[in-house]
Amino acid sequence: MGYPALIGLRYSFSRQRNRFTALVSLVSMLGMVIGVASLIVVLSVMNGFSGELRGRILALVPHGYLVFDGAEAAADWEALASSVRRDPDVLGVAPYLREKALLGAGRGQRGVQLTGIDTALEGTVSRMPSTLVAGRLDALEEAPFRVVLGATLARMLGVGLGDKVRVTLPRFTATPLGLFPRSRQLEVVGLFRVGAEQDAELAYVSLATARRLLGGSDAPNGLMLRTTDLFEAPAVLDRLVTSLPAGVRAVAWSESQGSLFRAVRMEKFTVSLLLLSVVAVAAFNIVATLVMSVAEKRQDIAVLRSLGADPAAILRLFVIHGVVLACLGVAAGAVLGVTLALSVDRLAAALEGLLQARLFDPAVYFITGLPAELRWSDVGAVVGASLGLGLVATLYPAWRASRVAPAEALRYG
Repeated sequence: MGYPALIGLRYSFSRQRNRFTALVSLVSMLGMVIGVASLIVVLSVMNGFSGELRGRILALVPHGYLVFDGAEAAADWEALASSVRRDPDVLGVAPYLREKALLGAGRGQRGVQLTGIDTALEGTVSRMPSTLVAGRLDALEEAPFRVVLGATLARMLGVGLGDKVRVTLPRFTATPLGLFPRSRQLEVVGLFRVGAEQDAELAYVSLATARRLLGGSDAPNGLMLRTTDLFEAPAVLDRLVTSLPAGVRAVAWSESQGSLFRAVRMEKFTVSLLLLSVVAVAAFNIVATLVMSVAEKRQDIAVLRSLGADPAAILRLFVIHGVVLACLGVAAGAVLGVTLALSVDRLAAALEGLLQARLFDPAVYFITGLPAELRWSDVGAVVGASLGLGLVATLYPAWRASRVAPAEALRYG
């Protein structure tokens, strides 16, 4: 870049500038620091929330389902399960029966999703057995009409291990007095907790109990699958569906739970745009800084033009001057943002200790801390976007500087 770079750097670090110009320059740099740091921290926290949400919710959600539409499709389900299990991308296959139901205890009632599972195979398709906080999953098989509840659901109903709950199903039993909903007492033999809304919505029974409650055939509603890679599950199911018999359809986790994660991504994108506007305002403060600097350096520009500098050299000079200011603000903001993102959980704990209050009450929220996941791709995107805004902000003042007429500037000072 030659002498324009040297002069541009000298202007950026000169101590002989007008005090007001120096103040405006400092304010614009601080705006860049705050905007960049805020954007990095917020993106890291949202990444942490997304990862926490994914880990908790998908603990009980298989990677995919093979759903049987009709009795004919479910007739030979065991052979289908054996065939799917041989696929190299499938780690586990388990049958299930599922129905909406109403659980009640005392005066409390709660709508739940009642799922009949094979307790020996459930651990191959989900992490449900590892989420138990009381009781045993295999206790479901030791006697009929036993149930495992989410910890939040049990608290809402006021029951614990060994207590009875009444399940009412949307199936009717004919009696001499008319039709009545099918109802049965179930013994609570286990409690699970994942720290998500499933704790208040799910209940598990054995397949044998589910068949007796639902009064249907012995065939399950479908098969639950676990694949080698969560994010490759849709592609694996798309490949499997080509060899499935008629009446069997594949449903990936991205279809059953995808709307929630799409909402999280949309929130992240929206918040990023809002915070990037803060960086844009700070970046365009550089416009004011450079306009004032051009007015202050009119005689210097005239001298340089008189010595042979062309307009392009003057333009590069002030672009470099503005970009240096932007780089300083972005670099300081990136360092501050990365530091805060890496220590946000400790800062939240320190704030709780200072205020003597819980920021995230476990009785209200499913989380007890502030998760954060720093991704260098996000840092790079924030730094790149901020530098781009800073560069755009320098162009107009630099162009105005390149249009200064040397004779007129020397004559009128």
